[in-house]
Amino acid sequence: MSSLENFLPAFLEEVVGDRFGRYSKYIIQDRAIPDVRDGLKPVQRRILYAMYDSGNTPDKPYRKSAKTVGDVMGNYHPHGDSSIYEGMVRMAQPWKMGHVLVDGHGNWGSQDDDPAAAMRYTEARLSPIAMELLRDIEKRTVPFKDNFDNTAMEPVVLPARFPNLLVNGVSGISAGFATEIPPHNLREVIDACVAIMEKPGISMEEIRSYVKGPDFPTGGIIMGEDGIQSAYENGKGRIYLRSKTEIETMRGGKQQIVITEIPYQVVKSRLVTAMENIRLEKKVDGIAEVRDESGRNGLRIVVELKKDADAQGILAYLLKKTDLQVTYNFNMVAIVNKAPRQLGLRAMLDAYIAHQREVVTFRTQYELEKLEDRAHVLEGLVKALNILDEVIAAIKASKNRQDAQNNLQWMFGFTERQADSILTLQLYRLTNLEITSLQKELDDIQKKITTLRGILESDKKLIAVIKKELIEIRDKYGIDRRSDIQSEVEELKVNLEVMVAQEDVLITLSHEGYIKRTSMLSFTRSGGEREGSGVKEGDYIKHVLDVNTLQNLLIFTQRGQYFLLPVHQIPEFKWKDNGTAIVNVIPMAKEDRIVSVVPLKDFDSADTSFVFVTKRGQVKRTELKEYETKRSGAIAACKVADGDEIINVTLSQNRQDILLLTKQGMAIRFAENEVNSMGRVSAGVRGIALKEEDEVVSALWVEGEEGEVLVVSDLGYGKRSLLLDYPLQSRGGKGVQSFEFKEGKRVKPNGSRLSGGFHCKEPLALLAVTKEGAMLSFSSEDAPLSDRKSIGKVLAPVDKKDEITDLLLRSQ
Repeated sequence: MSSLENFLPAFLEEVVGDRFGRYSKYIIQDRAIPDVRDGLKPVQRRILYAMYDSGNTPDKPYRKSAKTVGDVMGNYHPHGDSSIYEGMVRMAQPWKMGHVLVDGHGNWGSQDDDPAAAMRYTEARLSPIAMELLRDIEKRTVPFKDNFDNTAMEPVVLPARFPNLLVNGVSGISAGFATEIPPHNLREVIDACVAIMEKPGISMEEIRSYVKGPDFPTGGIIMGEDGIQSAYENGKGRIYLRSKTEIETMRGGKQQIVITEIPYQVVKSRLVTAMENIRLEKKVDGIAEVRDESGRNGLRIVVELKKDADAQGILAYLLKKTDLQVTYNFNMVAIVNKAPRQLGLRAMLDAYIAHQREVVTFRTQYELEKLEDRAHVLEGLVKALNILDEVIAAIKASKNRQDAQNNLQWMFGFTERQADSILTLQLYRLTNLEITSLQKELDDIQKKITTLRGILESDKKLIAVIKKELIEIRDKYGIDRRSDIQSEVEELKVNLEVMVAQEDVLITLSHEGYIKRTSMLSFTRSGGEREGSGVKEGDYIKHVLDVNTLQNLLIFTQRGQYFLLPVHQIPEFKWKDNGTAIVNVIPMAKEDRIVSVVPLKDFDSADTSFVFVTKRGQVKRTELKEYETKRSGAIAACKVADGDEIINVTLSQNRQDILLLTKQGMAIRFAENEVNSMGRVSAGVRGIALKEEDEVVSALWVEGEEGEVLVVSDLGYGKRSLLLDYPLQSRGGKGVQSFEFKEGKRVKPNGSRLSGGFHCKEPLALLAVTKEGAMLSFSSEDAPLSDRKSIGKVLAPVDKKDEITDLLLRSQ
């Protein structure tokens, strides 16, 4: 076996883990996370250095971007040209950078997220402030390393003569780490640096008096003082960015919302499209037109409103539902000593100041070396000029240049460096004027050397130099704050009246669960007959409700659940249409069935309760406010035992009596206030003691002794008896008999069970629905008035083998 085929066993997890670990380390350190000292990612640093190295500076003409990208890719960044050009484009976009680092010429994109032109078309050069990042780089201020192929050197970090990390901010995603540092105001950050250098023990509160918060290039309003404080203390925090808006009044009493600043990193075209979609989909009533009027004079989006529209309400809706207001999450992560760290404001400023100490110290050492070397040469020249004749004689007596150099060193004590500079001295410098200027230059250099040594020996003087240079940058490049800061976060409350046009409508719900909303105009055009509503064959309308679009429906099911359904969310249909299945509107289980639909404006009515009655005779009363919700899904309304189901839910004022009718003809009447108010998910108390196989079929609300109780059997027999024949009892009893069933072989039966009952104070138009689908109309006046125990007479003739399954009050 050859050495090439000598494979070593390895576990896949170990190999993948090792490789991914290396890859993660690389992209954290060398791709997505900025260095805390200069605030730059490697690609940005390489672009700036390549432009500087090739002389692409602000004092020279613009140069094609493709040349810069080629230089960067060939010398420093062995990756795709698109990633390099995208990094360059970002540094040239004033809506993304606090201060642009690349001065672009041509199409460099827009706030509408238009891409920049291809790099063969655009031109660029370094911006003046970018030169401050690179200033003094040739003076050994920062370490250099070999590039990827060891053919050139590149800086590990830039001198960064201003705190770029905070001034321009950064955004990046790496493996296991992400960073989001917002831009800040240059003046404020430099003032904070100066304050820390003057008073190292300064508190965060005092630093905050200089750095009020982020300062986004797109302006806007920053809300959330607590979020800023949290971010500055530990590197994480949340703030809200709101657009700058103004409501203008136009001719004719109309108003318009004018937006002049939008949040940072929001794409203007998408924002305008989102607002236009809200207008088209009529999610808000009152928007006439959305226009983007941005141009040379800056950003301007106009939302024109219809007459009498609620401008403040629409603005609140747009802020809540679009990117007119967004959240910004600080995640201040930067590379410190080759490792990612989450940093607060103080830690970032301290790291920057430490970097500047190093930069200024190294620069001072470099300048001192240069000056000491020059002083050494000058000392030799001045000494030589004072003994010029002897020096010339010694040179003339020498055999060659090397001999002359050796003679000068041996005879007069010059160093090799001094002897070399004497031999290269030009003759014109032997004039009196030149001799004087050499002496003057030496004196000036000696003073500078003293100053530089003072800086290296005194920390106070070092700090003074850093402060002076930072203040110069502040005064030269500082701009006024663009973002306003509001300490409190305004809660956005959108009134339903803003979103929905107020309108009286009809809601119908059929037995098979088809629901629709119909305008009064469609109802009138269709003939104005309540019983003329469209339904599927074999289906029938069970509920017809007169409601307003601003109301809500509470829909209760037999399994003890309820749903909140805003009326405006019910699909609109013509009166003759069938509507849509309720399961398309609310997430109701197919096996479940609706028992009650209650329209509500709000949940604030005092002394109002929901009363639940179940098939097994349980009664529960719960206050209305317990059912207030914002959820659209199923919510527990009442606890229902196995084998039981809810048959009725009624909104009540707790001032009446409840009359329960059972299948086997029993009835009990008790005061509603006997049922104490309970929690939402409780099961209730016993209303009637039922015999085996008996169940409650109707629950009636009655008061006083006025009126009659109508009961109807499954075969269509019915009778009325006076309400005063039903004595008031305590709840939980067996009740009294309310109908007598005929029994016997030769007797024509009048039914085997009751289908339901009604409390009649005036004639009622009723509809009986049979098992075979027949619809039988009759009036309560058709029923004879007789004793409680009587057998009744035929009200709705039911066919043989058919029976009544449902009784409805007809719409008048």
